[in-house]
Amino acid sequence: MKLYKKRWIKSGIVLISSLAIVLSVFPSSADEDISSLEGQTATLQDELEGINEEILSLSEEISTAEMQIEILNGEIARTSDALTEAEENESQQYENMKSRIKYMYEHGNATLLEMLFSAENMTDFLNKADFIENLSEYDRSALDNLKAVHQQIESQKETLEIQQESLKEIRAGLTTRQAELQTKAEATSTNLADVQAKLEQSRAEEAARLAAQETISSGGGYDNSIINGGGINASTDDVTLLAAILQCEARQDYDSLLAVATVIMNRVESPRFPNTISGVIYANGQFEPVWTGRLQAVLNAGPTSLSRQVAQDAVNGARLAAVADCYFFLYAGSTSRPGVNIGGNLFFRSW
Repeated sequence: MKLYKKRWIKSGIVLISSLAIVLSVFPSSADEDISSLEGQTATLQDELEGINEEILSLSEEISTAEMQIEILNGEIARTSDALTEAEENESQQYENMKSRIKYMYEHGNATLLEMLFSAENMTDFLNKADFIENLSEYDRSALDNLKAVHQQIESQKETLEIQQESLKEIRAGLTTRQAELQTKAEATSTNLADVQAKLEQSRAEEAARLAAQETISSGGGYDNSIINGGGINASTDDVTLLAAILQCEARQDYDSLLAVATVIMNRVESPRFPNTISGVIYANGQFEPVWTGRLQAVLNAGPTSLSRQVAQDAVNGARLAAVADCYFFLYAGSTSRPGVNIGGNLFFRSW
């Protein structure tokens, strides 16, 4: 009976280990899928923002074109009224001239002669002769001027109408482009929604996978074995800096300190993060003790011997197996994320 139990326990351990190995194959692919979907989301969001800005710009151009068309409509109406008035003046002048010619024709030269011979002296005679000549010259000149004004107004109206047609064509082109962009924006929004849905699904699947892996590999706790992740060249200052951030971020026990150190060393070795200890620690917005001054206070006082020991071990290659594939951690009490809880910190692979 005892032998049977031992065999059953060994079989269970083998099964759990096998599942852990199988699950450990997926993180890279899942991470790549999530990273790809995040990249697609960012690209589509940028594209949609650009389209919306262009639509707004086109709307302003269309409004400007419509305003200019309305202004031209007013000027064309004004010019049409002026043309009508000029035509009426021209017609009236022509009728007046015809009346004078008709009068002179019906009464003959006698009336003109009578006017001339009624002159009291030579000066009066010459004045009356000039008056008769000037009257005819006035009629011709006035009619010519009216024709010139008529032609000028008509030409101005034609110019305004050409400008109006040109603006209408511009407005039509802008309106067509706006409609095309709106269609493109709708399609981009649909694509964005699809990608975001896939991203949420992938994140949910990844979270479920991590939760399952944590349960299988640790039986509710965590794997506190230490593995060799490969050492790096680091100066004394780098080791001191690493020890200080560990002291700020973790409890003073070996596993808690090494868990944080493992995350930092994982980042150093990942192309997604800076490739130095100081670069990772001082990266903008990554570690709260950096910008609140707690890190500098520990550096000034000097890290504890345990913190230094763990920092040196991590530089030499020591990694905590439970978080060997993690790149992030948060205070466990502040999040409901799935992950590995070590020393009050929750460790996970991706954000």
